[in-house]
Amino acid sequence: MISEPGIREMEESAQGRFSTSASAQLDGASRLLKLADLAEELEAEPAAEEARELAARVSEGRFYVACVGQFKRGKSTLLNALVGHEVVPTGFVPVTAVPTVIRFGEALRARIRMRDGSWRDITMPELKDYVTEELNPENKKRVDGAEVFVPSPLLSSGMCFVDTPGLGSVFTGNTATTQAFIPHIDAALVVVGADPPIAGEELTLVETVGKQVQDLILVINKADRTSDPERAAAAKFTRDILEKRLQRPMGEVFEVSAAERMENRGPLRDWEKLLADLQHLVDDSGRNLVRAACARGLQRLSEQLLAIISEDRDALLRPVEESEHRIELMKKTIGEAERSMRELNYLFMAEQHRISDLFGDRHKQFFGSAWAESETDFNRDLAALPLGFGPHYRQRVMHLAQEIASRRILPWLKPEQEEGERQYRAVATRFVEMGNDFLKQLAGAGLSELTRMPHALDPEKGFRVRSSFVFEKFIGTAEPPSPLRWLADVFLPILGGRKMITNDAREFLHHLLETNSARVQNDVLNRIQESRDRLEVEIRKLLHEVSRIAEQALDRARSIKEEGAPAVQSALERLGRLEQEVSALAAIQ
Repeated sequence: MISEPGIREMEESAQGRFSTSASAQLDGASRLLKLADLAEELEAEPAAEEARELAARVSEGRFYVACVGQFKRGKSTLLNALVGHEVVPTGFVPVTAVPTVIRFGEALRARIRMRDGSWRDITMPELKDYVTEELNPENKKRVDGAEVFVPSPLLSSGMCFVDTPGLGSVFTGNTATTQAFIPHIDAALVVVGADPPIAGEELTLVETVGKQVQDLILVINKADRTSDPERAAAAKFTRDILEKRLQRPMGEVFEVSAAERMENRGPLRDWEKLLADLQHLVDDSGRNLVRAACARGLQRLSEQLLAIISEDRDALLRPVEESEHRIELMKKTIGEAERSMRELNYLFMAEQHRISDLFGDRHKQFFGSAWAESETDFNRDLAALPLGFGPHYRQRVMHLAQEIASRRILPWLKPEQEEGERQYRAVATRFVEMGNDFLKQLAGAGLSELTRMPHALDPEKGFRVRSSFVFEKFIGTAEPPSPLRWLADVFLPILGGRKMITNDAREFLHHLLETNSARVQNDVLNRIQESRDRLEVEIRKLLHEVSRIAEQALDRARSIKEEGAPAVQSALERLGRLEQEVSALAAIQ
């Protein structure tokens, strides 16, 4: 946690670095610090901590530009290329597990923040141990975030890049962390591709972020891997669909290759224009983005504190028995929700059987056509293979079978996942409607904090878990380690038995297609089941959080009432004072 004296020092140093036009930022930081004090007085430590964090970045003039896009768009490579250092881990699997802020520093260094609020300095090579999904799956190390300090001129005036879980992999895994970070985003770097262009889940994500921020910079990455017509079509499609969804004009779509820029090769394309646009964001919008972040933070945190004050006051004014009865009603409503979810589970089981049959039929249709087409491809490509040494020939034809099967299976994965998600949303809508209905019932019970919660569950949200599908190549079959197999392959061509090798490869191709297409089907069905399970957990957690808020207010009220009427009066006066101070801080423009 950053101490108030430390932030005061940052304000003073910032005052020396910025002109008098930045006084509004410093005023905003002071208001946030005051709000943090009020939050502590209300024992709302999370709100106090968030207010201090925001005060620190407002006083320093820092604003957050989140890198948004689907897995394998090359977002991490793009961030590395922009700052001129390889600081964010990259790879061929979704890597980001916790929010990683890349900000200016005199020297390259990194630190992580643990769930208890403490910061820990780490070496740059250690960063991947904490922020990657591979080495910190589902954030089991309980890291709250990471910061990387980079001596990059692009970041020297306050702009910070953010690599965020979910935002980076489209709301799959670490969902709560992603959603919690969205209010902190000030602008977004939207990274899309040409093949395929912006996808369904990706579009939903960008639309969500676009409602939060005004400044969206659109980038088509991996320009070296696609043709000019493909990129032109993707750029037009991306701009048109976002303008339709967000109801506002989009700027230019920049075509770049981050990989080429990291290796300092190939044509620049729109790289210089992208850098100029980011610098323009700093020069023309930076201070406004900081002020807007401050205003949003003050509004959001003030609402939280005013809700706590209102609940505490109501608990003091009403008889303890009435509060207890009210909480019992809440628990009864939550119990009804639990029973409804159990009943919905039976309905879901029936739906799951229907979906399983649906994907079984889709699998049969796909396999029938894919096998015929793959066998044709195999026979055609087989003629072009050099004959060579027996074992080497087996290796070539087996690898040919793997290549053909992969060519058929991997493109099919995308439409199957999209159909699976469509089916899931249809089923999940009933759970979401049920959860929101009970939230409305609880809000109607008079708990002031719940006025914002009836739409806390989003019916448009897709899968809550990522795909685990990996194409199985069956290396042991393609390259059999058996010495007897190797010896047999040596003599088969001599004996005119090369056809036996090709027949083995043809059977291997059939096995690859059959097994991997079934694995695609199982992956989709598993994602539907696991996503539905996670949705149920979210609903239960949200409903029980409602009860917890009311119970805490009752506990505080009971303790004060035991001290007598003067203590109650004093507590009410204190709450009145806090309410006035919080409202005043929120009202200042």
